[in-house]
Amino acid sequence: MNYIRITKDNIDKEHICCAMSGKQSLLKKEWLRQRFDEGLVFYRSEERGKCFIEYIPAENAWVPMEAEGYIYINCLWVSGAMKGHGYSNDLLEECIRDAKAQGRKGLCILSAEGRKREFLADQKYLAYKGFSVTDTSDCGITLQYLPLDSDAEPPRFRECAKHPRVEEDGFVLYYTDQCPFTYYWVPRVAEVAREHNIPLKVIHITDKEAARNVPAPVTTYALFWDGKFVTQSIQSDKKFLALAGIQP
Repeated sequence: MNYIRITKDNIDKEHICCAMSGKQSLLKKEWLRQRFDEGLVFYRSEERGKCFIEYIPAENAWVPMEAEGYIYINCLWVSGAMKGHGYSNDLLEECIRDAKAQGRKGLCILSAEGRKREFLADQKYLAYKGFSVTDTSDCGITLQYLPLDSDAEPPRFRECAKHPRVEEDGFVLYYTDQCPFTYYWVPRVAEVAREHNIPLKVIHITDKEAARNVPAPVTTYALFWDGKFVTQSIQSDKKFLALAGIQP
């Protein structure tokens, strides 16, 4: 398998694996474009398909954590026909090589306790690759890390991520443009919430500092209900109605 690195110079003509075309792709590409000068890397297979890794220096990550000197992996995704060929290993090894070249302390990434959750890394796979859990949020989402410096202090969640909670009743949704699927589903969920008189407050996170203060470990999509964190999984309109106890 051959791989390609997406940059400011080629992003307009190259596809990105998580959003092949359309407005979703344009929005995601713009989000990436604004991060390249901050050290973001999008590295994917030359073959079309979902096979890529996206990472950034942790001090520039849109995550409420303290991980200065680390590389934070936004997403490591291999799916469909791409699975089972060792491509995840290739992508992760490239990230490790790059982190060492930069003199970074190590790598970190979000996963979850127990069964793998949507849009989070596979904790068992990461453990197999040498990652260990360094912090756990009350909602079961974990911060795993792979140290490259034996003396490096492990990364930690900020308090807002460690104990996710909001004060508002009803549903509260935080999201960013980092994941292209939010472009499609967030407006549809907002629409059905209005149609069914379901209280829903939608908060669009558009900068790093706001993201680092989101009251949840995941900022791409964090849904609360009556103060409690519910899910990081991007909801369709039908899933949201089912969650609210309404039959469509």
